[in-house]
Amino acid sequence: MDQWQGLAACHHRETDHELELVVDKLAEIYEPHAARLWLFVRQRLLADHVPTELIQQGRANEVLATVNHLLNGMNL
Repeated sequence: MDQWQGLAACHHRETDHELELVVDKLAEIYEPHAARLWLFVRQRLLADHVPTELIQQGRANEVLATVNHLLNGMNL
């Protein structure tokens, strides 16, 4: 049982780190309230998935790629 708790704690820390990376990137695009809203609302660029749900599923790379796409669009 302790092994599972340790694994869950490790996964939780990794998810927290990934979420922090996404939030940092979003801060370059949106005001804080809009960034928080973006994280919890279905996003068309993510095939109508909710970013925080994807991060929890271990799919943070998709969310980061989308945020980077948004950032690149702003820098054109």
